[in-house]
Amino acid sequence: MKRESLRNCKRIVVKVGTSSITYPTGKVNLGKMELLARELSDLHSAGRELVLTSSGAVGAGVGKLNCPPPSTLPEKQALAAIGQGILMHMYEKFFSEYSKSVAQVLLTRDCFSDPERYLNSRNTLFSLLNFGVIPIINENDTVAVDELKFGDNDTLSAMVACNVEADLLIILSDIDGLYDSDPRKNKSARLIPEVSEITQTMVENSKAKGSLLSSGGMFTKLSAARMTMLGGIPMVIASSEEPDIIRRVAKGEHLGTLFLPSREGYASRRQWIAVGSAAKGWLTVDGGAEEALLRRGKSLLPSGVVKIEGLFEVGEVVGVKNASGLEIARGISNYGHDDAVKILGKHTAEIEKILGHKHYEELIHRNNMAILA
Repeated sequence: MKRESLRNCKRIVVKVGTSSITYPTGKVNLGKMELLARELSDLHSAGRELVLTSSGAVGAGVGKLNCPPPSTLPEKQALAAIGQGILMHMYEKFFSEYSKSVAQVLLTRDCFSDPERYLNSRNTLFSLLNFGVIPIINENDTVAVDELKFGDNDTLSAMVACNVEADLLIILSDIDGLYDSDPRKNKSARLIPEVSEITQTMVENSKAKGSLLSSGGMFTKLSAARMTMLGGIPMVIASSEEPDIIRRVAKGEHLGTLFLPSREGYASRRQWIAVGSAAKGWLTVDGGAEEALLRRGKSLLPSGVVKIEGLFEVGEVVGVKNASGLEIARGISNYGHDDAVKILGKHTAEIEKILGHKHYEELIHRNNMAILA
């Protein structure tokens, strides 16, 4: 993979750390936030889809109360609750100056480990992107005990990148990439421009923590890189101090450290659906639905399903067969078995009347489906 290929990345997740948008005092750095909003807005206007993962809630809370950095978990959670509103207020203000709409999305680990919550968060993010909105994501620090103890938004940003099938993850930091040793201690440390494999030596050299108000460091960034590389997504670590850094990385300039994906992105990100997961049930479709799935890239609607087999829950993987019994696709079901049976063969306009609700029009959305035939 060459740097120039980053120019073709349409969906980009950008992560900014606490040190990138706050002063050492903890107060919000309005100048940096404004520049960030301008860069992202310009890329959005150029046709890119953007997701921003932003730290800084605890730091903003510290700045608001003018207190020392928190030393206990309850203090961190309280300051996160105070600071998150401040953070979003500033983002809303700056992005609105460029006629961009933003949305706050607070996530916890179970949004990725629980199948139903994973599906819901994924569908919500896809809907926001379809609306032309820039989602601003943060860890729900007020309730995420485990995330505050060890956690970091580097890992969160990698999970989000995989969730939305991003083409690129950019992590902005107070350091301009991965070095062969700590540049703050060794002036002869050398920047590593590209990484195709994360070695044990890299991990051992990365265990220093970040700033007092941050929860991560280079170690957590390598953990994020490992996740995106396996998911087929390139990742760049670069300095937030570099002018126009996001636009320049997206143009393919040789800045920071590029972590090369281990395999092709689109196929690998759905590979677990196709071959890495066991189907919990089966949906047999008619000829019209088969044509829509295979030839026109459509979602699977209840009206095209003629038979349902097996017991499955919302968010579990089901196989899709044609009338001859050949498996033609596999995907994540929006409805559990009981509800799916009730709307079998029905038009989407009838779903709410039958079930009393209509969370989704599709049994399987095309974004959550791997075509096998």
